Amino acid sequence: QAQLVESGGGLAQPGGSLRLSCRAPRMITSTFNPRAMGWFRQAPGKQREWVASISSGGQTNYVDSVTGRFTISRDNSRKMVYLQMNSLKPEDTAVYYCNAVDWSNKQPLLSWGQGTQVTVSS
Repeated sequence: QAQLVESGGGLAQPGGSLRLSCRAPRMITSTFNPRAMGWFRQAPGKQREWVASISSGGQTNYVDSVTGRFTISRDNSRKMVYLQMNSLKPEDTAVYYCNAVDWSNKQPLLSWGQGTQVTVSS
């Protein structure tokens, strides 16, 4: 069983919305809750990049290109992390991954899941 399982991707039109979900089936609650969690994405031909983080206490941080459009949230009781994506742009097209993240340097801490494909196109 994978450590992290992403879902919710799909095809959206420019200006549209998608909500991504990430669950951590192999993490027990006492391990999940203290961890900062984040979303990353990898567009075709590009390196994977950090998109957003949320601390255990709910503090959030975003890459400039998604600030004001994306919202990261978490549900500790369900070991879930979400990414609400609004006002989508074609340049948001990528495979999106979640991971535990080092809050200070935004580096991922666990092995990657399979990701979920987001395609923004008219």
